[in-house]
Amino acid sequence: MFGYTFQWNQALARLPKMLDGAVVTMEVAVLSMLIGIAFAILLTLLRLSGSRPLRAIATGWVEIARNTPALFQIYMAHFGVASFGIHFSPFVSLLIGITFNNAGYLAENFRGALKAIPDTQTRAGRSLGMSQLQAFRYIILPQMLRISFLPMTNQMVWAVLMTSLGVTVGMNSDLYGVTQDLNALTFRTFELFAIAGVIFYIITKAITLSARLIAARLFRY
Repeated sequence: MFGYTFQWNQALARLPKMLDGAVVTMEVAVLSMLIGIAFAILLTLLRLSGSRPLRAIATGWVEIARNTPALFQIYMAHFGVASFGIHFSPFVSLLIGITFNNAGYLAENFRGALKAIPDTQTRAGRSLGMSQLQAFRYIILPQMLRISFLPMTNQMVWAVLMTSLGVTVGMNSDLYGVTQDLNALTFRTFELFAIAGVIFYIITKAITLSARLIAARLFRY
């Protein structure tokens, strides 16, 4: 009817390459989350500090991450800093961009989680002889991460999907980049991107289901 003949065999023959790309996609997403969580905790502490400059830096990071497109952040990491003679590979630029985005969103989630923790818990830790930092590390931080667990899961899913933006800075080793290159070789657009969509769906659903199982086991009480 539309003059298009489906050739799924050609697309499925490229599945191993696409799965290799999916591994790279997961590498970027996982790294961006681990680094992003570390920066988000730091940003949360800076926003609670008594120093106005530090609070301003942390607030500026969060505002930019949450109120500009993720593509803009990746472009700035790749093309923007290149104006100053700093050059990153597409992989690193994508990782920086997604990490910056993750940290901004997670910092805001952490700030909301902290508001849900009574101040009396910190005071109780101090009364036991803990320093402010020790009370945060041993009492507040575990509760903050527990409250933020499901939002972190959502951010992980978003990080996986954001990796597809890497193709705009020349990233061709992730799932979307591999699919784009295979499409240029075979012109099996519908078949290849349909398979890529299924792989993305499986990855994100696996993350969501795994998070629910972990939450059910760790957060019973």
